[in-house]
Amino acid sequence: MSAPATPLPGALAGLAPLLDHYGHLAVALLVLLDNCGIPVPGQTVLVLASVYAGTGHLDFASVLLIAAGAAALGNTLGYLVGRTGGRAFIHRWGRYVLLTPARMERADGFFARHGGKVVTVARFVDGLRQYNGIIAGTTEMPWRRFQPYNLLGAALWTAVWGAFGYLAGANIGTVYHTALRYQVWFAVGLGFLVGAFLLRQVLRYRRRRRADGDAGPGTDADADTDTGPDDDAGGDTGPG
Repeated sequence: MSAPATPLPGALAGLAPLLDHYGHLAVALLVLLDNCGIPVPGQTVLVLASVYAGTGHLDFASVLLIAAGAAALGNTLGYLVGRTGGRAFIHRWGRYVLLTPARMERADGFFARHGGKVVTVARFVDGLRQYNGIIAGTTEMPWRRFQPYNLLGAALWTAVWGAFGYLAGANIGTVYHTALRYQVWFAVGLGFLVGAFLLRQVLRYRRRRRADGDAGPGTDADADTDTGPDDDAGGDTGPG
């Protein structure tokens, strides 16, 4: 017998109709796309659906099964794209899903060193989660080796984030009120980090401008110095 449903507190209550109608569908679609190379919030929707299941509004087992199946299928589609299309396909179309040649080269090297372990843990790393199947295909990782790691990774990723969301949902009132209590400090901390990042960028820009300014006159002087011997050589040649 399932536990009685707990209403979502505060602003989260506005999500209830959306999750009631599209919870399982949203998990299936977004997790599938997120795992086959399209950067959508698949992990976020998994956590939200699990939170909602923790409040008693969705069946948690269904959320886990749908998410795991969609993650495994998405990665398999990515593998097939990489295996059949090859590097030419990725170089032609990869930039539209933020998979640039430079990123592809870095991922290739990492994948070559760690192989199947990457497929297992890649879902916990943004970027690798989206593209590890494609990279496995382009590097021609054998299908029989890829698929067990793919299924294991899908199960682990779904279990970890699903459990996290479910536990948060079961204690949603406490979690929500604690978040409200500390939201000011969170905003202050976030503002400090953003300010520090902007200051760092400004300082780097000024150092770069200063370095360019110092390099400019030196380059001209070197050019003048290099020209001198040629003129002297020309002068010596003339009398001879």
